[in-house]
Amino acid sequence: MVVDVRTEIDIERPRAEVAAYATDPDNATSWYRNIKRIEWKTPPPLEVGSRVAFVARFLGRAINYTYEIGELEPGERLVMATSEGPFAMETTYTFSDAPNGGTHVTLRNRGRPSGFAKVTAPMMTGAMRRANQKDLKELKRICESR
Repeated sequence: MVVDVRTEIDIERPRAEVAAYATDPDNATSWYRNIKRIEWKTPPPLEVGSRVAFVARFLGRAINYTYEIGELEPGERLVMATSEGPFAMETTYTFSDAPNGGTHVTLRNRGRPSGFAKVTAPMMTGAMRRANQKDLKELKRICESR
């Protein structure tokens, strides 16, 4: 089974500002409710090939994983992937101009669970969608209050 979760939100702030905030790993703990800590494995700034470790809690379990940046188009797109944790995952952020002059943000997580994660994939998909929606709402709150 493939897990493919896409969530979207419009934020009433300029695209460059929203993208810069959302793609800075040092901000992850402020708007991702499940991410508890990050650690740069390569020196900042973020660029293709950068590696960032995350410590998260998801469905009551601690999860440690390291993402590697595969694509980075500042203000437009960030793609990062990990083969660690419950399953290999690719996370993609895209930023585009919203009709109201703000920013349309799309967050997509996709991967192929293995082992026990394969059994829980349907439950994980729903939990990921709900968590991502809450996280994007928090990103919106933070960006719009700045």
